[in-house]
Amino acid sequence: MTTSTLAIRHRLAERGIDPQLFLLVPATVFVIALFVYPFCYGIAVSLQPAQGGALAAYRAFFTDAYQRDTITTTLGIALPAALVNVLAAVPIAYRMRGKFRGKRLLTTVLVVPITLGTVLTAEGLLGFLGPTGWFNRALLSLGVIDQPVTLTHNYTGVFLSLIITGFPFAFLLVLSYLSGIDPSLERAAATLGAGWAQRFFRITLPLLAPGLATTFCLTFVLAFSVFPSAILVGDPTGSTRVISIAAYEAAYVRYDYAAASAAAIVMGVVELVVISVVLGLRSLLYTGSTAGGKG
Repeated sequence: MTTSTLAIRHRLAERGIDPQLFLLVPATVFVIALFVYPFCYGIAVSLQPAQGGALAAYRAFFTDAYQRDTITTTLGIALPAALVNVLAAVPIAYRMRGKFRGKRLLTTVLVVPITLGTVLTAEGLLGFLGPTGWFNRALLSLGVIDQPVTLTHNYTGVFLSLIITGFPFAFLLVLSYLSGIDPSLERAAATLGAGWAQRFFRITLPLLAPGLATTFCLTFVLAFSVFPSAILVGDPTGSTRVISIAAYEAAYVRYDYAAASAAAIVMGVVELVVISVVLGLRSLLYTGSTAGGKG
């Protein structure tokens, strides 16, 4: 290290600046370029409607029930889907912590939907659960039903699509958090006579709960931004008209970019509110030390 470099580091240290903080610069630039700037630009566009004042686009969105109801519709799809994905991932990831034959193959099967994408998943659902799909044909041939069961082009189709595409993310995240929990804690509890349920609910779950909160937030964001599924296997003008569809229609059907930006900003604010609530509650789930047993 040269003398000039040491001198610079000393001057920074005298001002209370850690030189290692400069390693955050690339990440900071990345966040500003891909999140902060687009968000601020969207706000600026939403405040410049063709007529009616700066807040006209927001006023029009919240006074129109057809637009406003997209918030509850999207929440009604995203929240249950994220919750089911997390709850389904916990027992499977818990059983897959140890080493056993076929673990890699089973893990691969569980995460394969990541590679499919929402469009291929929607096509698969239409081919399997559609009115003329394999599922309905099988039930009709067995005489279980008299007419096809409607499982697509409605809420059910979108919900199943979000489960298929969102579960792999939840599973991998939960598995990583479980891998960070020291297994000796459960073994110690077992030597003291604790049963499986006691070990899981009194030791593993409290340590895992903060990670579950983070997993829920990530899966919720993925589900809340649903768009292809809501159109391909949902009812985009009715029960699955989500807020992303409202933003798309405003931008590319009516060419009202202020209204589209307002819908997008509302969408982002709702996501941030839900995430803030969940992360705020996370601190109540675990209050112990982070050393030793928590990943």
